[in-house]
Amino acid sequence: MLVAERHKKMTSLVNERGSSRVSELSRIFKVTEETIRRDLEKLETEGKLKRSHGGAVSLKSNDLESSYSEREIQNVQEKMAVAEAAVKYVSSNDRIILDASTTAWYMAKSLPDMPLTVVTNSMKVAAELVNREKITVISVGGTLVRKSLSYVGPQTTNALESYHVNKAFISCQGIHSVRGISDSNEMQALVKKKMSEIADEVYVLADYTKFGLQAFSRVAPLQAIDYIVTDSKTSENQIKEFQDYSVVVIRPYGLHDAKKQIIAKDNL
Repeated sequence: MLVAERHKKMTSLVNERGSSRVSELSRIFKVTEETIRRDLEKLETEGKLKRSHGGAVSLKSNDLESSYSEREIQNVQEKMAVAEAAVKYVSSNDRIILDASTTAWYMAKSLPDMPLTVVTNSMKVAAELVNREKITVISVGGTLVRKSLSYVGPQTTNALESYHVNKAFISCQGIHSVRGISDSNEMQALVKKKMSEIADEVYVLADYTKFGLQAFSRVAPLQAIDYIVTDSKTSENQIKEFQDYSVVVIRPYGLHDAKKQIIAKDNL
């Protein structure tokens, strides 16, 4: 990867997350921490981000949530791989939740027209499923966030409280072995938290760039998660950080039980 391309992606990543640590960026971009520090110094000089102790923070406003159009073009192949893997765990007559993430939207695009109930706070997901005759779509209201084309707030969480689903498919900005899953936007995090609480099984949709990161608002501890669905770029070292938890990591190459350290082929 060229230096200019790395700088561009690094700036985008920090803006998306709100902040990132040197160690995290070093792992993601596969360069030394010293190289990352030089990169951050240059990017700060150019006014693209601000260095902090051990990392960098975004210069964006306090609303750290990226617009849907921005997120739609980030890590597209990885998100599609995650979505396609997750769809394999949806069965006929399931009641599921899809959040307002772009990965959940890709998942909606991949869902076959079969008897299914989908609860969502996403305008994009609801619009995608409107012509699937066998799928019942329940769209929860609330305060419209134009940047993410989704509903958040007390009305949203209160509406979700009325439902019980088999499976919740939610994304995040960071997944950490100690902090659990987190999001850059507090209101979105509260909605995702409620979604996880009303589901029998929780599937976290996270591509390889989300591992090891801690975003601003905590969504749920790892103990509340049943599955992490990721892409093939997620390394064994990243997965091993979750070996003390009974969470199953699903990759395109198979099922990885992080606690038992067993990989089971499942034709994904």
